[in-house]
Amino acid sequence: MGAILGLGVTHVPLLAGRDENMTRIVRRVLADPDLPERYRTAEGWPEAMRQEWGSDEGLEAARRHRKALVTWFARARRVLDDFAPDFVVVWGDDQYENFKEDIIPPFCVLAYDAIEHRPWEKAPWPNAWDEPKETTFVFKGNRPAAKALVSGLLGEGFDVSYAYRPLHHPLGHAFMNTLLFLDYERQGFPYPVIPFQVNCYGRRVISQYGGQAALAHMSMEERLDPPSPAPWRCFDLGRATARLLAASPWRVALIASSSWSHAFLTPKHHLLYPDVASDRAMYETLRAGDYQAWRQTPLAQMEDCGQQEMLNWMCLAGAMAELGRRPNESDFIQSYIFNSNKVFAVFNP
Repeated sequence: MGAILGLGVTHVPLLAGRDENMTRIVRRVLADPDLPERYRTAEGWPEAMRQEWGSDEGLEAARRHRKALVTWFARARRVLDDFAPDFVVVWGDDQYENFKEDIIPPFCVLAYDAIEHRPWEKAPWPNAWDEPKETTFVFKGNRPAAKALVSGLLGEGFDVSYAYRPLHHPLGHAFMNTLLFLDYERQGFPYPVIPFQVNCYGRRVISQYGGQAALAHMSMEERLDPPSPAPWRCFDLGRATARLLAASPWRVALIASSSWSHAFLTPKHHLLYPDVASDRAMYETLRAGDYQAWRQTPLAQMEDCGQQEMLNWMCLAGAMAELGRRPNESDFIQSYIFNSNKVFAVFNP
């Protein structure tokens, strides 16, 4: 019988840059000509956001935010090393990187033999490690295990896609950043990786190229794409994944990687700050192991709250529900000015 470790992390790109650039997303929104005038200065913001911005426009807050995230990634890495998996499965999204106009699969297992990527080659800003643009990272894959997972999910009625080589991009940042952050101290990452793509961005994956859009474009319904898979479908897929791997001979780490609500996906807040209240409510149901509340969350509600990427966590929640587990450790790292709240969770075997 297999053994399964569950981990929830983030792949926030701001952590890969420097502290002085961590407010670049909120600054972009402040320059949007359609932002209501009352929000152009801190006087019009929520009190917690004003405090985070402070007198140095978020620099000290950026240092604190980085420390909190790096501390948790170090903890997650220790747990991962103690577990010593045969491979890791990472649920992540593709933001108009590998999948574009030619194909947007709802789910796709990347059954690569190996992954090679130069993440800084075209990066427009310096990285946190001062690594040169030609720095190359190589990770092992596990095609036989990936094929077995796909075969099992197809047998369970989940019509997942699979790929043996990249289409447009070596590895989307949801997966790459997860691996970079789990190896923040650059000790190496020895575990084979099976990236499991979820089309989290759905209606905005092509219409806004999986990223930020101007306020004027957010409500143009005719530009939007078909939706993401439903939360309940992601949840049930996670349950099936746990069943299949629990019956396998492997030790597997199941990792969900995403920040929670995103400011640039939350029009009701003028793209300026995330939906902290909704994220905290979801976090409390996660801590309590109220997985039925997760499964019953409507996709429209998640879109309204800017929680699209949480579909990755929906898969993890389904897996942990199948195994009857609540988080052994977890933390909610709040932020108004760094685009998103982050949650970490450990579900021990």
